[in-house]
Amino acid sequence: MSTVLVTGGAGYIGSHTCKALARAGYMPLAYDNLIYGHPWAVKWGPLEQGDILDTARLSAVIRASGATAVVHLAAFAYVGESVINPAKYYRNNVVGTLTLLEAMRDCCVDRIVFSSTCATYGVPDKLPITEETPQKPVNPYGASKLMIEQILSDYQSAYGLQTVALRYFNAAGADPEGESGEDHDPETHLIPLVLDAASGRRSHITVFGNDYETADGTCVRDYIHVSDLAKAHVLALQGLENGTLRRNAYNIGTGQGHSVASVIDAAKKVTGRNIPVVMGPRRAGDTAVLLADPSRANADFCFSPDFPMIEDMLLSAWRWSMRSDRHRSVDKAMTA
Repeated sequence: MSTVLVTGGAGYIGSHTCKALARAGYMPLAYDNLIYGHPWAVKWGPLEQGDILDTARLSAVIRASGATAVVHLAAFAYVGESVINPAKYYRNNVVGTLTLLEAMRDCCVDRIVFSSTCATYGVPDKLPITEETPQKPVNPYGASKLMIEQILSDYQSAYGLQTVALRYFNAAGADPEGESGEDHDPETHLIPLVLDAASGRRSHITVFGNDYETADGTCVRDYIHVSDLAKAHVLALQGLENGTLRRNAYNIGTGQGHSVASVIDAAKKVTGRNIPVVMGPRRAGDTAVLLADPSRANADFCFSPDFPMIEDMLLSAWRWSMRSDRHRSVDKAMTA
């Protein structure tokens, strides 16, 4: 059984990816500093607590585990915070990745699947977004991810690193079997905020702008179920292993757009609850529409989503939100 180091493996996407790796016959080793990750989310392999800026710790963990590949998910990912404090993002995301790559070279590990983002595209000049769409990020978070993509390309040319970047769109939903889900603090993603308003944990959901050039005036996004995103990481890793990948970057989305207003309407139907809405002004940097062309991933490693419907994403997230308070209490007990 091959061991795969999963940086950020105790996080939202990381925990789902660890489950997908385990089901595919790998041993996922979660490496996480637990700033945003949760010990309870590590269920399919061991947890090693550590920071990606710690070269000695990374090398020791890789060497002791015999890991043969890395899935790199560890990153700071709050767009607004990245604008206020870019130094934090460039140090952690970019310098941390360089540290990881040097540890990999030290341990002769030459395969890495990198968690990139559609934020590298910035404001696209046309839709849908393909992998050839110019990458012009509009915030330090997206810029840090684009820098890492360039670093990976240079390492491939210079050192023979086998690398693939997955530029995914809006991750949503929770494990259909209820074993993991979204639990951020602070929470900034639309769907959990909407569901918190449905459950009464929040008094309302604020919609930032209803005057965009879209069908209902609210922003449109491409949502991808987190379990499908996890599956994409496994398929990409297998593509690296068998040498069938033809490119170094892939969009991961459904190719379907959903407006903020339509997500709220769908959530009302899924939950059977009223969801109070407050209209707010546009946020700086928000793009009217972000929509993926995911055809390259389908062609090169047969990726297609198992849960493409927004209702499925909402339902799995709703079921998770109704039981996630106990996980928060477990975290508090473990860190007390």
